Amino acid sequence: MAALGALVKKVWSVRRVLVLLCAPLALVPVLLSLPPKEGRCLYVILLMALYWCTEALPLAVTALLPIVLFPFLGILPSSKVCPQYFLDTNFLFLSGLIMASAIEEWNLHRRIALRVLMLVGVQPARLILGMMLTTSFLSMWLSNTASTAMMLPIANAILKSLFGEKNTSKDMNRENEENQASLQQNKLYTVPTEMQFLASTEDKDLTEEKEVTSDALSDLKKEEEYKTNIWKGFLISIPYAASIGGTATLTGTAPNLILLGQLKSYFPECDVVNFGSWFMFAFPLMLIFLLMGWLWISILYGGINLRGWKAKKSNLRVDAEARAREVIKEDYQKLGPTKFAEQAIFFFFCVFAIMLFSRDPKFIPGWASLFAPGFISDAVTGITIVIILFFFPSEKPSFRWWFDLKAPNTEMQPLLTWRKAQETVPWNIILLLGGGFAMAKGCEESGLSVWIGGRLHPLEGVPPPVAVILITIVIALFTEFASNTATIIIFLPVLAELAIRLKVNPLYLMIPGTIGCSYAFMLPVSTPPNSIAFSSGHLMVKDMAKTGLLMNVMGVLLLSLAMNTWAKSIFQLGTFPAWANIHAENATTPLTAVENVTLSALNKI
Repeated sequence: MAALGALVKKVWSVRRVLVLLCAPLALVPVLLSLPPKEGRCLYVILLMALYWCTEALPLAVTALLPIVLFPFLGILPSSKVCPQYFLDTNFLFLSGLIMASAIEEWNLHRRIALRVLMLVGVQPARLILGMMLTTSFLSMWLSNTASTAMMLPIANAILKSLFGEKNTSKDMNRENEENQASLQQNKLYTVPTEMQFLASTEDKDLTEEKEVTSDALSDLKKEEEYKTNIWKGFLISIPYAASIGGTATLTGTAPNLILLGQLKSYFPECDVVNFGSWFMFAFPLMLIFLLMGWLWISILYGGINLRGWKAKKSNLRVDAEARAREVIKEDYQKLGPTKFAEQAIFFFFCVFAIMLFSRDPKFIPGWASLFAPGFISDAVTGITIVIILFFFPSEKPSFRWWFDLKAPNTEMQPLLTWRKAQETVPWNIILLLGGGFAMAKGCEESGLSVWIGGRLHPLEGVPPPVAVILITIVIALFTEFASNTATIIIFLPVLAELAIRLKVNPLYLMIPGTIGCSYAFMLPVSTPPNSIAFSSGHLMVKDMAKTGLLMNVMGVLLLSLAMNTWAKSIFQLGTFPAWANIHAENATTPLTAVENVTLSALNKI
């Protein structure tokens, strides 16, 4: 038995190598069962999906496989594969990452977070709301992981001021329970030292005192449970808010940009999705979901007490809230007065957001209409602003310096240096996006997307609203165990072809699939923010599963509501668009040829 256990441990330690070597062999039947070019493309996609799900290779390295496998297998020449890694969508994402680096460099995000917490107040429910609002706002512009990593230390500092050290509190509670058990077992009762003279009093007085002490211990236990629940509510609200907030902007999370890139690959004439139109759709959805999530977390973990909401707070809680207020104020004061660099970053951040939103808002002509059609994209806007950060001074310029011969001749420091950008920008995400775009291009050029569309005819009778709900549920469950970026790369081509089969606007299925990838709330491994919060040691898997289940349900229902109400007018979802019709017409020609070739192969599957 010991030998078997040792063998299992050895196999587990080399599991990644085994997957790396065995997966290509296990997928060989795919090459034999499908038409040559489609089969080779599907082979590469399934291999990448396995590597992504098991992390046999780093995610970014797996994303580079199309550069090697597509040319060798005759799917796409390298001259078509490599440009997919540097599309304008990648540069839009890069501009957002660089802006986030500048914000972090000058602690502007921390100043915003502490200011919001000062405004919302220090009652637990209000603080949870403040944490969620701040985290979601930061996550719209920073990465979800960075927003969570920045907010958790602030949350811990506030919690310690409210309740003291969590571990100490737990130890005291355990000690009290052990003492109480010991006393009950030995039929003994202890009294404070200064009250020992009462030991000779009547039995009636002793009985009353026992009851009072028993009530006090009961109250102490309830207070400890309250503290534990509030602590959990704080910690679990932050990663959830980061995941929800990232959906509100195109640059907020990678799946949103993968949708934009794959739309340009599959439907080049589609121009309805840009930064402004996405924000008008996703921002209201984010706010509603955030409010519903806050109510659920606050009710579940005691931030809002539906029974005793009129009850007067104890002096202990009043004192604790006062201490928390002081901690927030003290942290804010440590930042000092607002620096010129912070003001400059905030100004350029506002310009960055306004220019992206107003480039082509659809309901009115944007500023891009002043230039030649098709020349100005969101990437041009974003890169224009971030380039300024590399030469704009971080200190207020002084004209007196030119005339003061004794002034120090120090070199001007810009708002952001390239070294800082290199250190803080997650370049691996750029490669991951490129791998997704290369995969989409391979599906299109090889005819695999058309082949997949031909296999989806049993789903043609599904009502589109039901399809939206089913798609969101399936993807939300899948992304609990796999990277959300890898998930959307795999599913988007299928959703595009399914939409054409159902004769609905492709965005009607592709947008719910994209946003559903961010609704991973149930497991610590689902997203990096979940993992960061779980690593604090104060949460258990059952806490996330219990809270996340209803969050997933709410997300699916709210997303379905959004897609069938205001999204219809923003993206013109009520009709089958001409840009999708062109793709469908192009797809039907090769489809008839493929059908005859694949009939015999399909009979073997």
